[in-house]
Amino acid sequence: MKSGLSFLFAVTALFFISCSRAPQAPNILFIMSDDHTSQAIGVYGSRLAPLHPTPTIDQLAAEGMVFENVFCNNSICTPSRASIITGQYPQTNGVLDLDGQLDVEKQYLPKEMKKLGYSTAIIGKWHLVNEPAAFDYYNVLEGQGHYFDPTFHEKGKGVWPDNSVQHQGHSADVITDLTIRYLKNRDKSKPFFLMHHYKSPHDMFEFAPRYAGYFANIRIPEPESLYSQPEFGSEATRGRNDSLIHYIGTSVSDRNRLRNYVQMLLNDTLSGPEATTVAYQEYLKRYLRCVKGVDDNLARLFAFLKEEGLWENTVIIYTSDQGMMLGEHDYQDKRWMYDESMRMPFIVHYPPMISAGRRSDLLINNTDFAPTLIELAGGSTPDYMQGHSFIHTLQGEEEPDWRTATYYRYWMHIIHHYVPAHFGIRTKQYKLIFYYGKHYLPETEFAKHYWATQYEGINRETPPDWEFYDLTQDPQELINRYHDPEYKDIIRELKEELKRQREELHETDEAYPEIQRIIEANWDK
Repeated sequence: MKSGLSFLFAVTALFFISCSRAPQAPNILFIMSDDHTSQAIGVYGSRLAPLHPTPTIDQLAAEGMVFENVFCNNSICTPSRASIITGQYPQTNGVLDLDGQLDVEKQYLPKEMKKLGYSTAIIGKWHLVNEPAAFDYYNVLEGQGHYFDPTFHEKGKGVWPDNSVQHQGHSADVITDLTIRYLKNRDKSKPFFLMHHYKSPHDMFEFAPRYAGYFANIRIPEPESLYSQPEFGSEATRGRNDSLIHYIGTSVSDRNRLRNYVQMLLNDTLSGPEATTVAYQEYLKRYLRCVKGVDDNLARLFAFLKEEGLWENTVIIYTSDQGMMLGEHDYQDKRWMYDESMRMPFIVHYPPMISAGRRSDLLINNTDFAPTLIELAGGSTPDYMQGHSFIHTLQGEEEPDWRTATYYRYWMHIIHHYVPAHFGIRTKQYKLIFYYGKHYLPETEFAKHYWATQYEGINRETPPDWEFYDLTQDPQELINRYHDPEYKDIIRELKEELKRQREELHETDEAYPEIQRIIEANWDK
């Protein structure tokens, strides 16, 4: 009897020892900046890389994995963030543009992480209007948020949206302070899933005063297409015989007469190429000073993780909600389907799974983030998500049956930055874009007033047209080869894939018959 009890105690002890040594679920820290384009991150090797603008992020990448072909499906803040949270495309989650609101019922990612035993939090920019109530804790900027002395909505400080707390200082510093405070006081009985979101470097690029001298005496390299690109674009983006070049696409130069950086940054004190150069230098320096603030704050955050013993067992992801035009094609802002705008940086650091120095060219979009995070946490991708987990790639394996093309659509026709509404498809080698040039909303009295006061001189509808770029031969997208007979068969295949994906992803225009008529009339153009 005694020997039997001893055996039982031994087995029980071994069981508890085994349990105590079981692999612990990783913490997950999802870091996202606003408009931090990949060409402003050193590890991506753009013309700005020699300036070494992001040493902290580059070191994270050197110790982890860099993804080179990650794209948003709508290059604007609100829809991109909605796709990240839901794992769905805009027509499925209902967030098409900047006015979209994500209902609590559709805040899927934190809900799924809570099911897996995670403590969930979001700190920084939210920008999805409704309360982020699915998170256990939130401390989010009010709307877009201010760069200086920002106001936050904090869970536990009252009822949304009256739970406002103002903080002193630059937003990048404040957001980092709030995250460190949260990590110190978190529920340590659970792994954490924390979304840490900076406002920087969103325009108008208000940097902390300590960076005023950063790059002051350095000439920032200019993109080739800032001054000349005779074979770029189409009637949709230039107008017939270039009749719309002064209205389509906000510019660095004084090309766009309604909004340009010569006017905004220099007050029209200069003109011509000289003005373009000076405006570009001012634009980039302000932007990179905001980037510097993010990178320095990440150094502070990472040092804290190491001090707390969280570095090794925390999946750290660095990304942005979309890219940004830094003078390429003489454009500012984002929205476009050109790579500088739609490409998202994506870096993953997790030593137990990812060896240092790895890179991947897997074709990913932002609907894939939620499924991947859920599977990293030990769960399975829910059926209602349209994105796909790329955890096999993180584990050094091949992805089965992965997409060969990613879909994109920009809905906000001409609003704010004079970008025509368009959709298209990108493969690793090619890009096909259709500009249909019409807003999806009906012409309400407000819309008529808005157009009349803000867009005098340009029609509500712009010309429909196609653009096609061979990214292998022309990575900067300088030559539209849509009418080149050499690519006729390739374009036909891309149109077939575009049509297939629009139907499969519920991204057609059945609900917008006027747009559908434009598509049908120009599909074989």
